Amino acid sequence: MARKKLSTTVYITPEQDERLKLLHERTRVPVAEYIRQGIDLVLEKYRQALPGQLTLDDMGAKK
Repeated sequence: MARKKLSTTVYITPEQDERLKLLHERTRVPVAEYIRQGIDLVLEKYRQALPGQLTLDDMGAKK
């Protein structure tokens, strides 16, 4: 089952737009999906800056 998605506005450069459209043409994956994947990568990269509970892995890495 697909999850609910929220609409938002994102400003990208013309070069990013061109490359995303080319990628879409070659893969038939929607541009929005690539943008969501990019957001997931950033959230994972900066997860230590987000509030929330620490996992056991996080606690071990800080010792």
